[in-house]
Amino acid sequence: MQSIEEKRVYGDRTGAVDAYVACSIGVVRVHVADDAIGEFSLRARCDARDLAATDDALAVATDEDVRILALEEGDDGPAFVETGFGPAVAVGADGSDLLAADETGRVARRRADEDGWERLTDEPFAAVNAIDGSLVGTESGVYRVHGGDLDHAGLTDVRDVAAASVPLAATADGLYKLGNGWMAIRDGPFDVVASSPGDEYGRLERAHAVADEAVTAYDGEAWRTLESPDGRIVDVAYGEPTYAVTADGTFLVASDDPDSPAWRRRSLGVDDARALALAPTA
Repeated sequence: MQSIEEKRVYGDRTGAVDAYVACSIGVVRVHVADDAIGEFSLRARCDARDLAATDDALAVATDEDVRILALEEGDDGPAFVETGFGPAVAVGADGSDLLAADETGRVARRRADEDGWERLTDEPFAAVNAIDGSLVGTESGVYRVHGGDLDHAGLTDVRDVAAASVPLAATADGLYKLGNGWMAIRDGPFDVVASSPGDEYGRLERAHAVADEAVTAYDGEAWRTLESPDGRIVDVAYGEPTYAVTADGTFLVASDDPDSPAWRRRSLGVDDARALALAPTA
C-alpha cells in the first residue's frame, strides 16, 4: 500500500478545492477538482476529532485544544494557532464564529473578532455529539444558540445535526426535519446527516443521511436510497459535486453519471477517519 506521504497528481483542473479529513493521526489534505481526486498528504499531526470551516479559516478539535489551521504553509510547514479552549470532542462554525464542546458537555463560543471563549453553559450537561451552525446535537436533544445561552429545541439521543437551509437531525430513532416542530422523514437509527450550506434558507436542495452503511440522499424533490460505498460514511461535504469520507479512510465523490458507479473513491491510507470539511474559498 502506498504511503500517505506520497502525492498522487491527476493534473490541473478548473474548480479545484482542498478538502480536509480529520483522523486519529492528524489532518489529511485532499486536492479535488470536480469529480477528480488528486494529490493528498498529511497536513498536520495530531489527534483530530472534528473539523469546521468558518468563512475564512479551518478549525480542528483535538485532544489538546481547538486549533485554527493556517491554510497556507510557511517556511516551517503547516501552522496551528492555539485558541485556549482545551481538549475538544466537537467543533462547528456559525458564520465566522466558532462553537466547541468538550467531553463534559461544556459548550463555548469564540467570536471572530475576539481571542477568548464565551461559555454558553453554566454547568456541563449531556454529552455533545455534533455541532453545525447554531445547532448542537446532544444525548438529551437538539440545542440552539440564542444570545449567550443554549435553548433546548426538542428530540432526544441526537447523533448529528445539519443547520443549513432546513434544520435536520439524525437520532437513535429516526431522521427529522424542523418545520412546524420536528417532523419524521425516516424511521430507524441514523448516525450522520448533512445539507448543502449554499441552499436558500427554508428550501432543501441537497442533503444526505447515513444509517450504518446505508445512504439516503435528498435531490431537491425526494429522499432516495443510494448505492452503498462499501464502507460506513462518517461525514459529507458539498462543493459542485458531493464529497464524503468513510471510517476506514476512503475519500468519495458522488457521480451523476448513470453509467458509472455511484461513488468515485480513493483510499487515503488512514484509519479512523472522523470528519470532513472543505477549505473556505474567497
